[in-house]
Amino acid sequence: MSGKIEVCFPGGKKVDAIIGNMAVPTDQSVENGGSGTAPEPFQLFLASIATCAGIYALEFCRAREVPTEGMTLTMTYEMDEKNQVCERLNIDLKLPSDFPEKYKKAVVRVMDLCSVKKHILKPPEFVLSASY
Repeated sequence: MSGKIEVCFPGGKKVDAIIGNMAVPTDQSVENGGSGTAPEPFQLFLASIATCAGIYALEFCRAREVPTEGMTLTMTYEMDEKNQVCERLNIDLKLPSDFPEKYKKAVVRVMDLCSVKKHILKPPEFVLSASY
């Protein structure tokens, strides 16, 4: 399987990803010279981790017909400001009070299978080029 993402530059510090017929906008914050109209690319990277864990939790619940009303997921992160890298991600799934006890540990284990996380742990080869 292979895929393709096009990137366009609509102006200012906006850089948009075109995936099929969908556009994923990014911008830089006002502090970074942008207009702050969309998340920064690194924020989308972090969001992809959180939403990937979320879809795994959601699918786990759906497969077992466990209601997800009231379930939320929060991810916090700690940055090494000197090196500008993320050092720690904390993902917390808030479960509804009636969530079955027998599934609490299992839903956390399932979130750990996130495909985005797998790609961080075993990163792809990056091949960069420029052409005319």
